[in-house]
Amino acid sequence: MKSLVGCSLLLFLFVLPAAAGTSPAAEEVQVALLQSSADSADRWNTLNPKRLKLRSRAALILDHDGHVIYGKAVDEPRPIASITKLMTAMVILDAGLPMQEKLKITKQDRDLLRLTGSRLKYGATLTREKLLRLALMASENRAAAALARTFPGGRGAFVAAMNRKARELGMTHSRFADPTGLDAGNMASPRDLARMVRAALNYPLIREATTTRTTEVRPYRKRGPLRFGNTNRLLRNKAWQIELSKTGYINEAGRCLVMQARIAGEPMTIVLLDSFGKLTPFGDSNRIRKWIEKGLKG
Repeated sequence: MKSLVGCSLLLFLFVLPAAAGTSPAAEEVQVALLQSSADSADRWNTLNPKRLKLRSRAALILDHDGHVIYGKAVDEPRPIASITKLMTAMVILDAGLPMQEKLKITKQDRDLLRLTGSRLKYGATLTREKLLRLALMASENRAAAALARTFPGGRGAFVAAMNRKARELGMTHSRFADPTGLDAGNMASPRDLARMVRAALNYPLIREATTTRTTEVRPYRKRGPLRFGNTNRLLRNKAWQIELSKTGYINEAGRCLVMQARIAGEPMTIVLLDSFGKLTPFGDSNRIRKWIEKGLKG
């Protein structure tokens, strides 16, 4: 089973320092960690991957310790569409820019690649924080574009920062070309996206924004509020405990979904890429949840 790979890696990582001459106390800790990781991996042996029929062409499920519970094409880079915006958010937050600074949407923020529309018309003004929240929860492309445009050094410097952050996270099968995900040049493997999801968990604003179901903003002085909804419909399902999520879609990427969620009380990282149907990632997610819950019950 693929989880055995995780065990081998952990064995290497923890045994190597002991060979260098650690103290008896340190060796006891290493043995305890090895036992803990082995126990964690053994728990998933009751799950039969052949019984999990996913429609997504690439998928990865990791437990809290990073063991692979299920994987399909895990190291193949693919277009990731708006999953990109998780990286956009981390770069903005890492930069320490003033989040209450007001930014204005301009013609520079329009989508000339796919000609998608937006409810944020030219002149719409919101704080950097609110634009970031809309980019994450509602996948607002002009919001993401404005965040990159107003980054120190502009869009080019921003994309460079995205790729630098990816390297820092060990995303060796990834590259970023724009902040929105509209460019099919935004590529990553499922394993790399799992790394990105786990890194994004360290940002409270990202966790909160990606799990907020609806929000209202007032980008125009003489008009009422605009209401935006989250693109992940699973947030409306009480069977799910979701801690972070992001959806994505362009033709080249298909339907995509990444999540950090609790299933049967266990934290799970889920990556689903290149699904054909609009609802397929959500269907696959429910298949995963039922497969794990049923398998653990024996």
